[in-house]
Amino acid sequence: MQTDQKLPAVFLEAMERLLGDDYQEFLNSYDQPRRNGLRVNRLRVAPEEFLRTAPFRVEPIPWADNGFYVDYRDMPARHPWYNAGVYYLQEPSAMAPAQILPAEPGDRVLDLCAAPGGKATELGAKLAGEGLLVANEISASRVRALLRNIEQSGIPNALVTNETPAHLAERFPEFFDKVLVDAPCSGEGMFRKDPDVVRAWYPEKVAECAAVQREIILQAADMLRPGGCMVYSTCTFAPEENELVLLHLLKNRPQMELVQIAHTEGRESFSSAFSIEKLRECGYDTGEESFGTDLTRAVRIWPHKVGGEGHFTALLKKRSESSQFVGRKSSAGKGKKAAKGGRETGMTREDLGYLTEFLRRFLPQTQIAADRLENHGGKLYLSPEGLPNVRGLTFLRNGLYLGDLKKNRFEPAQELAMALPSGTQGEERISFTASDERTVQYLRGEPVRISEDRENGWYLVCVDGYPLGWGKLTKGLLKNKLLAGWRN
Repeated sequence: MQTDQKLPAVFLEAMERLLGDDYQEFLNSYDQPRRNGLRVNRLRVAPEEFLRTAPFRVEPIPWADNGFYVDYRDMPARHPWYNAGVYYLQEPSAMAPAQILPAEPGDRVLDLCAAPGGKATELGAKLAGEGLLVANEISASRVRALLRNIEQSGIPNALVTNETPAHLAERFPEFFDKVLVDAPCSGEGMFRKDPDVVRAWYPEKVAECAAVQREIILQAADMLRPGGCMVYSTCTFAPEENELVLLHLLKNRPQMELVQIAHTEGRESFSSAFSIEKLRECGYDTGEESFGTDLTRAVRIWPHKVGGEGHFTALLKKRSESSQFVGRKSSAGKGKKAAKGGRETGMTREDLGYLTEFLRRFLPQTQIAADRLENHGGKLYLSPEGLPNVRGLTFLRNGLYLGDLKKNRFEPAQELAMALPSGTQGEERISFTASDERTVQYLRGEPVRISEDRENGWYLVCVDGYPLGWGKLTKGLLKNKLLAGWRN
């Protein structure tokens, strides 16, 4: 394979200047087979348990404690555990940004450019159902894939928005504890993965993307609270989209500072970002005021040094003592009035009773606060705690869709099934093994015959204890309630 004849000449010339002695090794990596990965959903299973029980060959990814190399010839996307949201298929180096952002349960987290959801679903799993995840995507077509992946992962406390970063910045000044910006980029790190990205690349695209990135990173910083942390990342190699974007941020938002990403165990193969001196040596305009800025605190993931395609990641923090919004308060915290008996949400006491009776079977230890319930034309949603005022925002999902209120009954939603905890025990569950033909029948949307003696009614259908969806049993026949769009 003549790599140098397939990749753009302008791109290769820039890489040769930047990499120097490493350039040939970098070039040779394009002739090597790429490595694929999956990331285990922490809400479903612990990584060490998955390693022990994985139904195909896996190998731990050093820099991702829940990431594993996998051979796609083993068809992990066709295994029922994929349908159950046990893992997400993700390019290995793309796992680094969400790993590096220190999101914790209870945080208010924003993934600003979130589709298709690889990083958002990891951040949601880190929250463990506590706090708030706002997953935003400006593209109306791509946001649908984002929503589906969040639902399949069982994340209950997400607000999925379809907004411009500028509009969100107006609504949420200094609102979020943690922010991730995986910025839209020229995609040079995807050249080996997808030849279409190579064909779509042109020299001016780098400058075009950099202009957008400079706007987005400032808007993201404005939404970060003092003391909060932000990760900026791309899957491209051009300094114009990486180090120079950081310089633009630090110049225009002096309260932001770069944090050293430690090259700890598992990250030994990461490289430091290019220094000011190196960039100037290669002909990049860094500005006179940039002296003293240590850009090497950020990291680069090169395809010739790791088992991945490539990424740039920077960790930043907003100084605690600084605020650019003195005297200005966010309108985001102006939420709904507390509901009493469910009435403020449009629910009668009878409606609340139907819901409570149903949930008692599947979440016996959970108390759902009535003030977090919303009834939209009979469709019930459970809002995340601390949900901001969403009036005026374009959003696809505001919390967890529980199900529909019908006449004298409640019918559960697919999204509720996916948010329930894993486990094989309980009379309310019917769990098949992955190799059971009934699992295949269920995923195809077919009714399933149940030989066990069980009462009629609703059941959570699982594979090896991992939720797949709902079924309604009548005289030994399980009527399939898996949504058409979720069927194989």
